[in-house]
This record gives sequence, structure tokens and C-alpha cells, in this order.
Amino acid sequence: MTAPLSLDRLRSDVAEALAEEPGSIADDENLLERGLDSIRIMSLATRWREAGFEAGYLDLAQEPTVAAWWSMAAAADGQNAEAAK
Repeated sequence: MTAPLSLDRLRSDVAEALAEEPGSIADDENLLERGLDSIRIMSLATRWREAGFEAGYLDLAQEPTVAAWWSMAAAADGQNAEAAK
């Protein structure tokens, strides 16, 4: 299993997929408008699944922003923590 998903890693992975610097992507920016396509979203979903974030393509495509994705990841992590108790 890879390292847990953090906001910095999420932003870095998105930036890598877009071939841009992480700091150039705003949290609320529509990543589809920025050039992220379905293949790259599926690739990110696969990469993050290995880190324990179980969102699929449809989950990510519904609201394609760093902020929305991090909110989903944090909520899922909270649920996983509760389930582990």
C-alpha cells in the first residue's frame, strides 16, 4: 500500500497529470476546464485507490476541483477511522 493521501499529494498528483506546478492550480478551479480529461481522472482514481481513497471516475468527474476531491478523501478517511474503532 502506498502512503496515505494528503492534500499536498492530491494537489501534486493533479499537477503532474496536467504537467503544471502544484501552486498554479486553485482549490476551486474546474480541472476539466484546465485540461484534465477522463483518462487522467481514471488514472488519478487508480493511483489514489492504492492509497485508500476509494472514489471512482464518476465521483471525481461530478465535481472536478481539488477542494471537492480533498473533501471526499477527508470524509472517507473519517469514515474509515470510525469503522476501525
